[in-house]
Amino acid sequence: MIRERWSRIKTGLGRGLSRFRLTGRSSRWLGLVALVVFLALVLLGWYWSNEPGERDVVALAERHASDNGHELVVGYTTTYTLKELMTVVLEKPGGYLSNDVTPPSLWLDNMPSWEFGVIIQVRDLSRAMRRDMSRSQSQSTEDPDLARAEPLFHFDHNSWMLPSTESEYRRGLGYIDAYMLRLSDPENTRAQFYARADNLNRWLEDVETRLGSLSQRLSASVGQRSVSTNLMLNPDAATSVISSEEEIVKTPRLEVDNVFYEARGSAWALLHILKAIEADFGSILDNKNARVSLQQVIRELEGTQRMVFSPMVLNGSGFGLLANHSLVMANYISRANAALADLRELMASG
Repeated sequence: MIRERWSRIKTGLGRGLSRFRLTGRSSRWLGLVALVVFLALVLLGWYWSNEPGERDVVALAERHASDNGHELVVGYTTTYTLKELMTVVLEKPGGYLSNDVTPPSLWLDNMPSWEFGVIIQVRDLSRAMRRDMSRSQSQSTEDPDLARAEPLFHFDHNSWMLPSTESEYRRGLGYIDAYMLRLSDPENTRAQFYARADNLNRWLEDVETRLGSLSQRLSASVGQRSVSTNLMLNPDAATSVISSEEEIVKTPRLEVDNVFYEARGSAWALLHILKAIEADFGSILDNKNARVSLQQVIRELEGTQRMVFSPMVLNGSGFGLLANHSLVMANYISRANAALADLRELMASG
């Protein structure tokens, strides 16, 4: 009985499979279709990998305020820029790619690294707005919309379901919209943005730390012998783990392009934020004679956005025959960081 049943199953499977046997012509057509689909995915991936261009956030903020009947108050441009940066990440060609699990996003890594660089700057700015810029002093209450938005921007950037990263980021944008609406209402005095030198200086300190880390990671593309300076300024301090005085720091070859595009994304976002800061903190900058220093930081960051003509991120040995794109990027980042240090010194002075 069992043998007969098994024989019938094998016969049925054989007949079913025979219907799907491909002739020579059909197999050629199937191969051609597969090739066309593959080329289409490659072209689509190339298109999605194009980085967004520079935007005039000051003009866009003015237009947004005019179109929606908002008053262009202090802080409006910075808040709008925060919203614009996250909107670009979500709505650029291909949408948000960092959490995609299907081709062609599955094999793209440069654009997700660029997205992460932008998100890091959005997170830092949203934290600064919640912690400092929307509060009059340390004992004052934080703005409720900013308090809800900031944790949402810190949501896992790789989550693709339950909930998805995009849905959480869009919820955050909704709270930013609500804050911007209340901020532009002259009758609503509970939504505030305080353009003060100390508030700006605290955010600039975070930016300086980010740029210093990026510069070191970019420079490590060729490997370098690093001397420990952890306790240089405080010899009485101690560390939890004793480290060697010298160590060789080198970024793995397959991660070099990821660090490079993360730096480009972070510099792209910071470039727009600083332009908004110049608009909202203009009187403070002029009072401190610091506007030129800010413009110098912007000038250096604009250099990081030059077109990369090479089809891949080259990793030459510094003085070798091939270029090293990471070292070029590190040069611009380091110069921006140096100008930023000068800016912070001016902001901290009386």
